[in-house]
Amino acid sequence: MFKKNINIFWLSNLLILLGISSCQSDQTFNRIFFGGQIINPSASFVTLYKDNKTIDCLSLNNNYRFFKYYDSLDVGIYKLEHIPEYKSVFLEKGDSIWVRINASSFNESIVYSGRGAAKNNFMMDLLLSYDKENSFLSSKYSNDGVSFKYLIDSLLNQKKKLWMKMDSIIQLTPIAQKITQAAYIYPYATRKERYALLRGTNWSEIESKSFFDYRKNLSLEETDLAFFDPYINYLMNYLSEKALDSAQNYFRNKQTTDHNIKRLKLINELISGSVLKNNLARAVAFEELLNLENDKNHDEFLNQFLIVNNSKSHFNEVLGLHNDIKNMSKGRKLPELILQNHKLETVRSTSLFYGKPTVIYFWSQTQMGHYRKTIQKAKMLSKQFPQYQFKGVCLQPFNEIVFQVHKMMGIPAESQLAFIDFERGSKKWVVSLLNRAIVLDKRGIINEGFGNFSSPDFSNLLKKY
Repeated sequence: MFKKNINIFWLSNLLILLGISSCQSDQTFNRIFFGGQIINPSASFVTLYKDNKTIDCLSLNNNYRFFKYYDSLDVGIYKLEHIPEYKSVFLEKGDSIWVRINASSFNESIVYSGRGAAKNNFMMDLLLSYDKENSFLSSKYSNDGVSFKYLIDSLLNQKKKLWMKMDSIIQLTPIAQKITQAAYIYPYATRKERYALLRGTNWSEIESKSFFDYRKNLSLEETDLAFFDPYINYLMNYLSEKALDSAQNYFRNKQTTDHNIKRLKLINELISGSVLKNNLARAVAFEELLNLENDKNHDEFLNQFLIVNNSKSHFNEVLGLHNDIKNMSKGRKLPELILQNHKLETVRSTSLFYGKPTVIYFWSQTQMGHYRKTIQKAKMLSKQFPQYQFKGVCLQPFNEIVFQVHKMMGIPAESQLAFIDFERGSKKWVVSLLNRAIVLDKRGIINEGFGNFSSPDFSNLLKKY
């Protein structure tokens, strides 16, 4: 049996973190203090989002710290972004939260302290626990339904006991109860949905009733969770399972336009809240549009998307992605961006990728392990294909730490560039994955806009041109 590996540091320090004075004024209790420190920062600021909307952008001071008092923040789930990473944080009235993050190991390093920290540390520890469990569970999807369900339920019960202990100590508010319960319940429901997808739809009536009994306790109308990743992940997998016909194989159908249109229709049929419905439709749209093999069917998909979605901002975002993908297609000139070079000068991309065929690859200061592997491959390919120039583009503006890394790794500084504006740059070149690569001819015309730099077949792609 998988051993309980959730970090219970927060439990042992819980009482320390609850230093709430009984004589607080109503004004103080209604305020929210949120601040923190970023070790090895990859940018000079952090951004706070709610419901995919920017709430605030906080600059780091000389000690790489940020902080602010808020008098009118709504209770709920926020996202704290330090480019290109982000994490959910739950804030409610009276919280005074300090977060410490090492950007070089983002998830593993996050620790909250202060009033309101316990619930967030609980959710962060859950996430780390799930990551460890994934390697263990990967070999268990071949089990029969009964034994797999028993395994998942036992892991769920472990987390439930931890949650009950936390709740008994700090007496969570009703909304905090709802959010923290969702944080441990829905990931395990997702795993059951994934099992059903991998197994296929060939269930007997008795098997189906027993295995899917958890669904009756879960809601499809949780507006409070409309932007909460564990809930959205569950619904996306649930919709995929419901969209399969009895004779269909998930792996053969999951990336087809027909499957995604079925999911849109199910969203329209089963989901009542407009915010949740629009967010799910947006998620399906991104999956569809980023699958370039379906490009001939995208117009048909978008027609269905217009029926389901009533959010103007989501429509503009999806249409923008559709147009950006078209602009990155073979034969188009690479859209121009302003980049940063190794001298910290701003340069136009059109002046950099002209006169010699070019391979552009991407990396992040928060994923240095990935960068090392990428650099090794770039060095290997540059020897194999001397006719190409290989240019790395960092997702964040350069800093002194990056230059030190380049020195230690013997990376020619002139081969590296950086986005000045990650949001604009990543959208314009449709950089959704770090493994992305762009192949240009000597005129800066796109030969391949969506290559996979880590693929063993990438060298074969270069041979074509």
